[in-house]
Amino acid sequence: MNEATDYYDVRAEVPSVETYLRLRTSSGLSAKTPEAARIGLPNSWHAVTVSCEGRPVGMGRVIGDGGCFFQIVDICVLPEHQGRGLGKRIMAELVGELERRAPQGTYASLIADGDARFLYEKFGFEETAPASVGMHRFFRR
Repeated sequence: MNEATDYYDVRAEVPSVETYLRLRTSSGLSAKTPEAARIGLPNSWHAVTVSCEGRPVGMGRVIGDGGCFFQIVDICVLPEHQGRGLGKRIMAELVGELERRAPQGTYASLIADGDARFLYEKFGFEETAPASVGMHRFFRR
């Protein structure tokens, strides 16, 4: 461990709805509704929350069907805590859990925004294009 991250506490836990919503928007990720968070968070396969002096400052989750497919989502660290290796620690925890518990042949994916791809490459993730491309759709009522 290094000095810059020694006072951070990394725990395997699902963030509360309030923490989840705050960390997403404060870190620059898109907003989610409280209803969506209340429904989605309990379905996390594995989650990590990073705290500093008892206050959550980062998180990450693995979601999926538990056997064939997983997706790493919600990787974020508050701006004032970035650049201290916390994203790397979050990824190490999530990937470590996948390596320990996911069945052989599991497919894990993620969407890399901007330069985050360089972090994910360190954990063995590679771009899928041109063989396949990521696609998305937002559902609105």
